[in-house]
Amino acid sequence: MSLDPVPALPSPAPGARREPSTHQLRLFLALAEEAHFGRAAARLFMTQPALSQQIRALEERLGMLLIDRTSRAVTLTAAGRALLPEAREVVDAVARLRRRAETFAREVRGHLVLGFIGAEASMPYTHAVLSALNERHPRIGIEMRGLDFADQIDALANGDVDAAFLRPPLPPGVQTLHLATEPRVACLAANDPLAAGSPLTLAQLADRPVIDLPEGSPPGWRDFWTVAPRPDGASPLFGPVATDVESLLHTVARGPAMSFLPAAARRLYPRPGVAYLPVTDLSPCTSALAWLPHRRTHPLLTALRESAHAALSCTKPRPLNASGP
Repeated sequence: MSLDPVPALPSPAPGARREPSTHQLRLFLALAEEAHFGRAAARLFMTQPALSQQIRALEERLGMLLIDRTSRAVTLTAAGRALLPEAREVVDAVARLRRRAETFAREVRGHLVLGFIGAEASMPYTHAVLSALNERHPRIGIEMRGLDFADQIDALANGDVDAAFLRPPLPPGVQTLHLATEPRVACLAANDPLAAGSPLTLAQLADRPVIDLPEGSPPGWRDFWTVAPRPDGASPLFGPVATDVESLLHTVARGPAMSFLPAAARRLYPRPGVAYLPVTDLSPCTSALAWLPHRRTHPLLTALRESAHAALSCTKPRPLNASGP
């Protein structure tokens, strides 16, 4: 093989030379790897004459020979060997550019309004879901909106919120993803004689009025959170109405009625004049991400649901306890 410098191609007329295309560089890399026109053409799903024509066009655009055609085997000229790493870098850079463009095109963008009831926005599973959503879809803006007891379902139905972190049970037709389970506790005035004893039973609380929930609250939801009926079939005594957790706690502290809350309230709602006590025969409660069926396939909701599933799969499922999540 001659060690003499490979002569450059005749210089084209001024303005005639063009930049090599990425396609031509990709063909050059394949030919260099296969060291054979026939094998390279088969790998590239093209004819050998077409490949040879493209390589010649590349050489003309660069103004130098890249392939030594003096032997049956394909060998690179000194210029071909020198330009090979640069060609590979250009092809790799264009591939990265294309992948980034495709990723950007697939990214979901928009504004997501998420409702929450009580302290659900502060719960660890909510933080995990929102963190996963932000990591997977950083171009989705998130707005959190607090909901009252009565408007939690209306907010979904009216489109005021796209989805919500709620406490089941919820009406039929609302789709949910279970997030966590924890005990319920009795919430009593601190000066109530029962507040000195623990744990309690529902029978001990039979003569205590329970705070009522506003008209418009989901019926099954109202029954669950007021424990109506009681295990013996009796209806509870109802006291004043509370529209949200803060008004509920204020009412409890004044003493006219008690309530039942998730055990996490001990940590999230410590209040003077309020005591939280376990109830041995009270069923647990759950937390859920809720949305309406017709919104399920919306790109923003799909991104949220997939992020929620991803967040839950990374967290070992375990019940929340009275000392906090």
